[in-house]
Amino acid sequence: MPAGRETGAGSGVRSRVCVPDARCVLSAEQAVGRHLAVTPVVELAGSGGRVLLKVDTVQPTGSFKVRGAIAALCATAAARRVVTASAGNHALGVAWAAGLLGRDATVVVPQTASATKLERLAQFDVHLVRAGDSYDEAEAHALALAADERALFVSAYNDADVIAGQRTLAVEVGARVSGPMTIVCPVGGGGLLAGVALWASERPDVRVVGVEAAASRALSAAVHAGHAVDVPIGATLADGMAGGVESRSVTVEIARAHVHDLIAVDEDELRAAIRTLAFEHGLIVEGAGAAATAAVLVARVTDNRPGARIVAVLSGRNITRQTLLEILRNDA
Repeated sequence: MPAGRETGAGSGVRSRVCVPDARCVLSAEQAVGRHLAVTPVVELAGSGGRVLLKVDTVQPTGSFKVRGAIAALCATAAARRVVTASAGNHALGVAWAAGLLGRDATVVVPQTASATKLERLAQFDVHLVRAGDSYDEAEAHALALAADERALFVSAYNDADVIAGQRTLAVEVGARVSGPMTIVCPVGGGGLLAGVALWASERPDVRVVGVEAAASRALSAAVHAGHAVDVPIGATLADGMAGGVESRSVTVEIARAHVHDLIAVDEDELRAAIRTLAFEHGLIVEGAGAAATAAVLVARVTDNRPGARIVAVLSGRNITRQTLLEILRNDA
């Protein structure tokens, strides 16, 4: 990969807030293909092959977020410092990619970040900053820090290269699964959803459904309004999906144009999906990672087209041991 292809690198902290173009998509596919293994697709037990699981929990950081991180850092000039904000998984992705590529990175996480994710972040040689009580506050701090240091801020979702990196998940699904399908994605800021939806927009037999936590429905509110709006954000097991959507996020317009539906699951449904995946498949997932499966299990996502299949994305496994044990012990 060349030293980087970012634009506007010498001024400002946000140089890649746009819909990915063909060059961006190609660069992301090359970066992900070079540094990450293809993740498996397995059948959901009892579905008769109608429902498949895209198991991105086996990524080296335990989450799909590493796709966007490696794509973004490969597209950034090698000498340029990067700053990011994350509830955990995007931070882990940037930290892993920075270590692999020998880059200088600062990651800002909220004070409320998962202990498991903080423990894992401590293993990387990055500058770790804890600021704010929510993702939104951590992001604001990171943006100010990037401006002060004239570094590049790499959004967890509102960045063309990150979105293009997340799109590679759908590329892998398309290489494995043929025929009509509905891909079901967990949704926070919408980076994964946007990447998958852009891939699906070129395939008339593929639908995309986004699943939010009922306690945090920022993207669907933004899609409905046509722009980012303030919505109440409650506590949720799906901490990786909690938080608002920043102003002028490109994920909003992509979702409006290319996403079939945006739905929500509640906390009990997330817990039930975590138990099902653990007991029926031996798969450990976090709250956000279980969201797509949760929606499928309660039949909130269906596809009755002849021969159609549903592909639920398992996006992350970084759940605390205490939380996992509590969920598994309370098998209702």
